[in-house]
Amino acid sequence: MSAAETLGHSVGVLRACESLSVSRASVYRRRCPQLGPPKPRPRPPMALTPHERNEVMAVLHSERFIDQAPRAVYATLLEEDRYLASPRTFYRLLAQAGESSERRAQRRHPSYLRPELLATAPNQLWSWDITKLKGPVKWSYYYLYVILDVYSRCVVGWMVADRESSQLAKRLIEHSYDKHSINRGQLILHADRGSSMKSKPVALLLSDLGVTKTHSRPYVSDDNPYSESQFKTMKYRPDFPGRFGCIEDARAHCQGFFHWYNHEHRHSGIALLTPADVHTGRTEERVQIRQGTLDSAFKAHPNRFKGRAPVAQRPPKKVWINKPTPAEPGDTPAVV
Repeated sequence: MSAAETLGHSVGVLRACESLSVSRASVYRRRCPQLGPPKPRPRPPMALTPHERNEVMAVLHSERFIDQAPRAVYATLLEEDRYLASPRTFYRLLAQAGESSERRAQRRHPSYLRPELLATAPNQLWSWDITKLKGPVKWSYYYLYVILDVYSRCVVGWMVADRESSQLAKRLIEHSYDKHSINRGQLILHADRGSSMKSKPVALLLSDLGVTKTHSRPYVSDDNPYSESQFKTMKYRPDFPGRFGCIEDARAHCQGFFHWYNHEHRHSGIALLTPADVHTGRTEERVQIRQGTLDSAFKAHPNRFKGRAPVAQRPPKKVWINKPTPAEPGDTPAVV
């Protein structure tokens, strides 16, 4: 006697089978062996014959229909006065053959490499982007172009225009390049994949200047984090207006903001120094002043520091866009 039958005498067959995950039909069959094994299911009278099934699969595998959806094949055959089976039967036969995945030819998007960019000094890696500023009426905008030095977070070039244009972007990049006396092969310019960023005039200019250009992966905002962060700092300021009355208002506001951002803003990413301090090489001077103040405070009240001399914070020596992750033991390097 099986465990299900034994337990069934005390709690009932239904509960016993449910608790043991046993089919009730199996229990009843064991009780009445004269019933024999279950009879095979009879073939439905409307089922396709083996020849008809092969004909349907041959049509679906034909060169003409190999990349078409079964419903499209069905409709095409009807217009040619030919009926083989219903669309549901087409799908069922494909599923039985393990061919129920997408049949239509589709474009395959290229796989983009994750940009991994390093800056160890100013004017090695710039990031640039464009953001919209709301104009005086609904659906009117001005376009703010900003170029940012990733190492120092200093805005090295900006412009407000009434349109997004590759020619305007080219002009701003060229002006910023000359203003900061960049040498050939010195600079990497990173951007997202906007139309101006990928435009031919900008690409030709960067090639002529000897600037390496890189782009973010599509729909990955983390690949251009420093420009995104700078735009957020600007738009979350309490004096940032909801709309600008005219383009001159937008330019005047940006003039004041970028002066504050470069020369007064204590940036948390560079040890609360100003971007201008780091960009112009005044980091050591500022850190030494802070360290002298901390030393005096420690000498006067060592107990407030628990006996440990404080050390002035320094900005990072290396700034990454997507720092590489350490390879696991046994990993095979990717070939690019």
